[in-house]
Amino acid sequence: MRRPDTGQKRRGPVRKREAVTGALFALPAVVGTVLFFGVPFLINLGKSFFRGKRFVLFRNYSEVITNGVFRMALGNTAKFLLAAVPLILIISLGIPLLLFRKLRGHTFFRTVFVFPMVLPVASVILFFDILFTETGAMNAVLLALGVPAVSWLNSGWAFWVLILLYIWKNIGYDIVLFLAALNSVSREYYEAAELEGAGRGQQLRFVTLPMIVPHLTFLTVISVTNGFKAFREAYILCGDYPHSSIYMLQHYINNNFQNLSYQKLSVATILVFLLILVLVLGLFGIRRRREKNQ
Repeated sequence: MRRPDTGQKRRGPVRKREAVTGALFALPAVVGTVLFFGVPFLINLGKSFFRGKRFVLFRNYSEVITNGVFRMALGNTAKFLLAAVPLILIISLGIPLLLFRKLRGHTFFRTVFVFPMVLPVASVILFFDILFTETGAMNAVLLALGVPAVSWLNSGWAFWVLILLYIWKNIGYDIVLFLAALNSVSREYYEAAELEGAGRGQQLRFVTLPMIVPHLTFLTVISVTNGFKAFREAYILCGDYPHSSIYMLQHYINNNFQNLSYQKLSVATILVFLLILVLVLGLFGIRRRREKNQ
C-alpha cells in the first residue's frame, strides 16, 4: 500500500505561513502607498473635472492643453528627455566598458564617478552656479582667452548647462548598474566569440548589448524619471521663471500651485502622470517584443 506524501502535506502549511508573513511585512508599505499616494491621486483626478463646484468634464484639460505656456513647458521637457537620456546612457555605458577592461586607475575613477551621488543637491547647484554665473569661472576663462563673456543661464545655453548638470549628478548611479550588468555576462560568451573571430565591436553588438537588455531597459526608465526630476536643479539654479529653454512642466505645475490655480494644477499633474506612464509602458513593451522575437 502506498504511503501518503507527508512532505507535500507539510509544504502546504509552510507556504501559507510564509504567504501570511510576507503579507504582514508588506502591509505597512501598501497602506502607506494607498493613503499618501493613491487617495490624493484620486482626489486630484476628481478635482480636474470640476471648476469650483461645477462639473465641466474635459474643459479644464482642453484649456491647459491649448495653453501656450503649457505647450512650451511640454516641448522643453520632451526636448530635454530626448537629448539627456540618450546622452547619459551612452556615456554611462562607455565609461564602464573602459573600467571593465581594468585600465590603470580604474578603482579611482569608479569612486570619482560615484561621488556626485552622495553630494547634497544644494552643493552641486552651488558648484555649477560658481561655474556659470556671469562673473563665474567659465566666463573668467573666456575673458582670459579674449572671448566675450556668455550669459550661460539667461540664454539658450541654459538648456545645455542643465543637461550637463543632470548627467553629472546622475551618471554615477547608471555607471554602478552598468558595471553590475557587465559583470553578470559570462566570460564564456566572449571566449566563444573570440574563437569565431569576432572583434571588440562585434562582441559589444552581438554579446554585450543583447545580454544587458533588461538592465538597459531599467536604466532607461530610471533616466527618464530622473529627467523629470531635473526641475529641482533648474529651480534652485534659476528660480521660478528661468530662461524659456528650461521652463519645464514642473515649473508650470509649481507656478500654478503658487498662484492657487488648482484646476490647472490638477490637470497638469494628471497629464504628467499619463506621460510618464506611457513612456514607461512603451519601454517595457519594446523590451517584451524584443524578447519574443529572440
